[in-house]
Amino acid sequence: MNVKDLADRIAEGMERVVVDAGSATFALTVALLARGHVLIEGVPGTGKTLAVRALARLLGLEFRRIQFTPDLMPADVVGTTVFNPQSAQFTTRPGPVVANVVLADEINRTPPKTQSALLEAMEEGRVTIDGAPIALPQPFFLCATQNPIEYEGTYPLPEAQLDRFLVKIEAGYPSEARELELLARVAGGFDARDLETSGIVPVTSAPEVAEAQRAIRRVHLSQSVLEYAYRIVAATRSQRRLSLGASPRGGIALLLAAQAAAAIEGRDFAAPDDVKSVASSVLPHRLILAPEAEIEGVTARDVVRDVLASVPVPRE
Repeated sequence: MNVKDLADRIAEGMERVVVDAGSATFALTVALLARGHVLIEGVPGTGKTLAVRALARLLGLEFRRIQFTPDLMPADVVGTTVFNPQSAQFTTRPGPVVANVVLADEINRTPPKTQSALLEAMEEGRVTIDGAPIALPQPFFLCATQNPIEYEGTYPLPEAQLDRFLVKIEAGYPSEARELELLARVAGGFDARDLETSGIVPVTSAPEVAEAQRAIRRVHLSQSVLEYAYRIVAATRSQRRLSLGASPRGGIALLLAAQAAAAIEGRDFAAPDDVKSVASSVLPHRLILAPEAEIEGVTARDVVRDVLASVPVPRE
């Protein structure tokens, strides 16, 4: 299985739609291949939803979008049972989360009760409707977008749910050159609402994605890489600027993402540089800053950067 070829096809397709898509596409592809999920944070209008829609179309998988609102209920997400008066029986009606690629749009616009409805799907690949478990189609890939928590009308995601996103992407404003490129595309007829006219066609299939996901797990992890990942995670737990460091799940996520990063580069072994390349998207959202650090304007990404600089890189 040539994972690099698949990743290159996805990257080429994303560049046709999303300006400056490189780092975001890499993180999305890492999460997809490592069987993880993605949280994308950014102010409105920075292309969060467009990136997920474009990726879903490139993958050629069943896609559903859930618009999270304050009045959304858990049953609106996972599904419910409906009484059929003609047959006098209850039938199960699966919710929109039962799909291959699910966009949870503005996930922090809905209360925690509804946010938590996704936990079982994210962790176990299934949902439970009135006590009956329903397996989700495979591959299953959840992409959630959210506005910065400082925005009015947002509900912060619980730590337990944040920890279940393999990577978090921060969608910021593009550079001057990139934004001018975006405006030129629009002037040339590009319409984000109609991806078909942009030449976005499926470049893979469910069986190929599933095979790529299996191939990721065969990427070799040496003892030195394992220890390097552990030392990074352990270092976050002794940081005075943090009130909570990365959990063991964070260490596992770091290794899975490193395997995916190595395969995307065309290698069958992961190196310390692969761990470093994914750490800034895998770890920050799992950390909780100490109050005094927040007052000083320190971010979790700052802490991760300092940790990476302080932990010695093993020599293979």
